[in-house]
Amino acid sequence: MKRILSGTSVLVTGGAGFIGSNLIERLLEQDNKVVCLDNFSTGKRENVSSFLNNPNFQLIEGDIRNPEDCQKAVEGVEFVLHQAALGSVPRSINDPKTTNDVNITGFLNMLTAAKDAGVRRFVYAASSSTYGDHPGLPKVEDRIGNPMSPYAITKYVNELYAKVFSDIYGIETIGLRYFNVFGRKQDAEGAYAAVIPKFVKAMIKGESPVINGDGYNSRDFTYIDNIIQVNQLAALTENPDAVNTVYNVACGENTNLNELYEILVKYLEEFEPEVKSLKASYGPPRQGDVKHSLASIDKAKELLGYQPSHTFEEGIRESVHWYWKYLN
Repeated sequence: MKRILSGTSVLVTGGAGFIGSNLIERLLEQDNKVVCLDNFSTGKRENVSSFLNNPNFQLIEGDIRNPEDCQKAVEGVEFVLHQAALGSVPRSINDPKTTNDVNITGFLNMLTAAKDAGVRRFVYAASSSTYGDHPGLPKVEDRIGNPMSPYAITKYVNELYAKVFSDIYGIETIGLRYFNVFGRKQDAEGAYAAVIPKFVKAMIKGESPVINGDGYNSRDFTYIDNIIQVNQLAALTENPDAVNTVYNVACGENTNLNELYEILVKYLEEFEPEVKSLKASYGPPRQGDVKHSLASIDKAKELLGYQPSHTFEEGIRESVHWYWKYLN
């Protein structure tokens, strides 16, 4: 079985975002024709600017909430890697309607367009937030709890729609439940910045990062290169048992926020020895956050051949090096 996409045509929705732009970069390196659909509401033009002169790259500035934009984007493509969404639990609590419009209506528009165009496979970004209040660790795909935020609801609805479309219309779908993805190009700015770039930016500026809660909340942080790998495996698998289902995508190890802070100090010290003198401060816990998250990745290993290329700490080291160059 091929393990990388090469010589084919791929649509990446949300391609100007953190995950989408990393996918596009790799796909172009591997000699694919790539279409990017993005409305730049959260994606950045700088993330795709280096691709604009590549003859194998096409940028469509459009919105997944617009069915015509979705139909235009899927013309002639073999695979869809659907990354477009409004992320962030706090954002969904502050504005549930927009989160619903993008993540559910937009998803349905893309799924319908892909089905009508006869694409070979629709691979989409699902979320570990789907596990909700289920207390079991590690998280196993067929055991979920009640959603704890509007965002979590939208991502679970995506899975339900994908299953129904597979059953009724025969379109092949695979959902990838990402666990706390991090790495190069992840946004360090704004109210909804993810924890790792937010911490790194503060520490590079000589400021103490603020940890929500007591610091013992833990996450299965997953480096971007693992995400790139599994999207390609999902697109290419020829195992009939591997399609029309969902997978955890993670490292299979969890790290609490206090440990994260210490590991960041360790790698930032290479560039800025004074970072050792910083002390983390603590704020109130965030509403809608789960306490612990740890994935079983056995299903993805068995059915897709997934093997994380980077451990959490290897990913942190690469990320810190990238942010140091980017922020200085």
